[in-house]
Amino acid sequence: MTNPLAARPSVPVGTLMSIFDPVFLGIDEFGHPVYLPMIYKNILIGGEPGAGKSALLNTIVGTAALCHDVNLCLLDGKQVELGLYMDCADVFVGPDLELAIATLERVQAVMDNRSTFLLGNKRRKVLRGDTFFTQILVAIDEIAYFSATAGDKPRRERFSELLRDIVSRGRAFGVIVAAATQRPSSDIIPPSLRDLFAWRFAGRCTNDVSSDIVLGHGWAARGFSSNTVDPNNQGCGLLIAEGGIPALVKAAYMTDTDIIRVADYAARVRRTARDNQLTTELRAVA
Repeated sequence: MTNPLAARPSVPVGTLMSIFDPVFLGIDEFGHPVYLPMIYKNILIGGEPGAGKSALLNTIVGTAALCHDVNLCLLDGKQVELGLYMDCADVFVGPDLELAIATLERVQAVMDNRSTFLLGNKRRKVLRGDTFFTQILVAIDEIAYFSATAGDKPRRERFSELLRDIVSRGRAFGVIVAAATQRPSSDIIPPSLRDLFAWRFAGRCTNDVSSDIVLGHGWAARGFSSNTVDPNNQGCGLLIAEGGIPALVKAAYMTDTDIIRVADYAARVRRTARDNQLTTELRAVA
């Protein structure tokens, strides 16, 4: 007698994780876990090359990939930093400024549509449990590539305008931005853009000015500068929230093997969920 269970296809079990839950970021200087509420928030990550900013961004993207209520929109000028998540991303943009602009324009259109929907339903923001749309994580590794390096000046300015609008308005509509740069300078991150990020993480910077560009003006003079972080202590930096004081945090680290395992699992779960949804919709039509 054959075992009926043996004939059933293997279906991956969902994680039951939600982006409405705090994201584990790492540990503080006392060894206590640090959790970051990402919903209705944005995070800016800066630091010199090798400071560990990409590791922190990978931790955030990896967590979001395992959440059932998030679509991933990834922009990576180098491709290799976020490229391992390509199969579980809804949109992946490499070193292509025009595609990056088109992608942010699509996100902007989604925001406008959600604004109309919320207004029509007398609501001010998306809520946990909404089934008609999911949240969107816009993760950008190396802002400077799209805003100061690729293409011509008008197109770079267009990218910066779109990013500013999404960071400014997106939170109420479930659009979360996590952006990183290894060039924390005023031309890449003007104060008007920086101050829109609720969370800011400064990995080691080469000078106090660069640290202040990420954290906010005047923190170095008050004794909070990521220039004091040990160059060999990658992933360590100062984290500040709106109205808060910078705190020393050691970000969690995922090896390439860890990232591949998480990304492969997330891709399979997401693919299965889409297939199941499509099957349900086809049955309803039939």
